[in-house]
Amino acid sequence: MNLKKITAAVLSVAMLGTVGMMTGCNSSKKYKVGVCQLIQHPALDLATKGFTDVLKEKLGDDVEIIEQNANGDSATCATIVNNFVSSNVDLIMANATPALAAAVSATNVIPVVGTSITSYDVALGEGWTGKNITGASDLAPIDQQEDMILEIFPDVKKVGILYCSAEPNSKYQADVMIAELQKDGIQYGAYTVTDSNEIQQQTQAAIGDGCDVLYIPTDNTFANAAETVKNVVVPAGVPVVAAEEGICKGCGTVTLSISYESMGRAAGEMAYEILVNGKDPGKMDVGYSATTKMYNKEICDQLNVKVPDGYTAIA
Repeated sequence: MNLKKITAAVLSVAMLGTVGMMTGCNSSKKYKVGVCQLIQHPALDLATKGFTDVLKEKLGDDVEIIEQNANGDSATCATIVNNFVSSNVDLIMANATPALAAAVSATNVIPVVGTSITSYDVALGEGWTGKNITGASDLAPIDQQEDMILEIFPDVKKVGILYCSAEPNSKYQADVMIAELQKDGIQYGAYTVTDSNEIQQQTQAAIGDGCDVLYIPTDNTFANAAETVKNVVVPAGVPVVAAEEGICKGCGTVTLSISYESMGRAAGEMAYEILVNGKDPGKMDVGYSATTKMYNKEICDQLNVKVPDGYTAIA
């Protein structure tokens, strides 16, 4: 979805939330829902929590939720969702892109609701709309994130963009950020890793190349190794602007972040509409959550970063 349509999408999610205020379910039907989460880290955990909380609030004992974690392995995602299909679950929630791809490959009949997906077009390619798929996105407006870089660091000379090349949605965000930096004539460098073992080296390389601000998109590999980044950037005095709260809490200074729990709840509302009210996932728009400007007080203090009004400290 075009970034300019986010406002309208937020309203759609808000409307779903209004529907969600009606608790309980009069139906005696029992539902079985499978949750496949790519890996355990705070952002994805919150998305799963939001999703499951909504269904438990609405359906109580009428829903059985089976949560499975793939420990970061795409092949395990495939095994998990194939087991869900064999068990004839009523709906699959796929948390993160590899989980979504596995679910879509496993079934074209069982409804699939995604969470923590930056771009469904990037994750699934063209032609996915109108099928058994819908969900919520974790994409925040990248043009506004670039505005944040210029607001907090007006003297920035070069931005280093760090991401995992094995995550297509991370590359998508990096490409959009590059385009925004080019518009403003800001130098940049892209530094990619294939796994967490390369993060320290590539972070050091970005700093060594003269990058005075680093940007990290919503990226599962970096989210799971934010401490590694922190151990490089804080001693070097180089700030990180992160695309989501979890990475910012681990190694960043500021972020324009969605709430992963709210995103998960939006996906839960969608699942309820599909299960109970018979909504066709193929006709449901992807949902987006509102964003919040946030800052990491500890690292901002360490790096002497001055944060203007309107930012909320990360707990």
